[in-house]
Amino acid sequence: MEDWTQTLGTVPLLAIAAGGVALILFLIIVVRLHAFVVLVLVSLLTAAFAGIPAEQIVPAMLDGFGSTLTSVALVVSFGAILGRLLEASGGARVIAERMVAVFGQKRAALALGISSLVMGIPMFADAGIVVMIPIVFAVARRMGGRSLLLYGISSAAAFSIMHVLVPPHPGPVMASEFFGANIGLVLVFGLLIALPVWYISGYLWARLVNARYPMVIPALFGALDDDQPQTPPRVGWVIFILVLPMMLILLNTGFDTLTSAGVVDADTTWVKVVMVIGASPVALLVSVLTAILVLGKFRGESGSALEKLVDGAFGPVASVILITGAGGMFGGVLRSSGIGDALYASLDGLGLPVVIAAYLISAALRVAQGSATVAIATTGGLLGTAVSSGSFNEVELVCIVLAAAAGSRFASHVNDSAFWLVGNLLGMDVKTTLKTWTVQSTIESLLSFAAVLLVYSVSGGF
Repeated sequence: MEDWTQTLGTVPLLAIAAGGVALILFLIIVVRLHAFVVLVLVSLLTAAFAGIPAEQIVPAMLDGFGSTLTSVALVVSFGAILGRLLEASGGARVIAERMVAVFGQKRAALALGISSLVMGIPMFADAGIVVMIPIVFAVARRMGGRSLLLYGISSAAAFSIMHVLVPPHPGPVMASEFFGANIGLVLVFGLLIALPVWYISGYLWARLVNARYPMVIPALFGALDDDQPQTPPRVGWVIFILVLPMMLILLNTGFDTLTSAGVVDADTTWVKVVMVIGASPVALLVSVLTAILVLGKFRGESGSALEKLVDGAFGPVASVILITGAGGMFGGVLRSSGIGDALYASLDGLGLPVVIAAYLISAALRVAQGSATVAIATTGGLLGTAVSSGSFNEVELVCIVLAAAAGSRFASHVNDSAFWLVGNLLGMDVKTTLKTWTVQSTIESLLSFAAVLLVYSVSGGF
């Protein structure tokens, strides 16, 4: 679009951006259209109202859609396969039980929370919570049946935090793509922030609400899963598979830093090979292949049966991938139209740092329509150009990514599927779920953002 120049001023462009966001919320909340359809439609309308030439509207939309899927689709898909294999092989249950054995009965909630954090690296939050709930019920019964929320909230909060802050989950991956951040650094800082935030907003909060709201253990998922393997994999293998993608990605990040510092030669063949292996899609591919070989056999499946098992992982993530791509489409249209530049100029004039704007926009969208994916996609579309136009170092870019991710977790309530999932699985009514889960997500969001601001300040952002 080099032969086209935007003639609209800042106010009209910002009005178009605001109108686009408002239309997204209206169509999703009031009309109840699917987010994917809404994002494509609003992208088309935004491009038209912004004055993009008619013959360039569809190419601009497809460019944003394709460029986002290039980096997101493989990462999300491989993460889903890994989680599915861990669930089906019995590896998820094995590692949780070992955590309980190592920590003892008095620290069972801490053990379940830590095992959920580990499992939450490759597994989506909803799937992870469902997998862990039978273990939560079993442990709660073994401990006398009076501490359901202590175990349940600790575990569910761990999955939530990892899903929001740590790649390869779609939120941080998508935000990294929008803002041009190093996904390896996002992984490192996401983990560093996630651990203390979980301890306060997950474990300590669970202890508090457990004392206030005693719950009866539901019968749902309480029995042993008869489909679990009689000889599940060893804990060491499961830990290895969980840690492998993280280590490969960290290897990539480490060598990237070393080459930038001139410590190693970036043109050396072995360095190039290591960098390729440590790239997020390749690292997850290596981990998935390892999981298929190691975990597939423990379920006694091979050939077409194993193929069907892996194929079953794609259904739950298809919507996430499409919404992510559509969010990239909306962001691409905004960038092409110059709306991002106008927003950046407006924020710059108000003196509002981009890292704060990222959190506030994402949090507002999250509260309004419930989807963290749509909140991050829209935030990335609005601020993508503002970030690319600024002079941010790598750590500051990571902080902007994590700020948007933290905002997308703010105040999970009745328009969020996780609200109903956690409430129903733990047998809570709506009022109790609001007092426990909604407040937990708000504390989690605020603490995460506070940690991000601390890192951003230390890195020289303010």
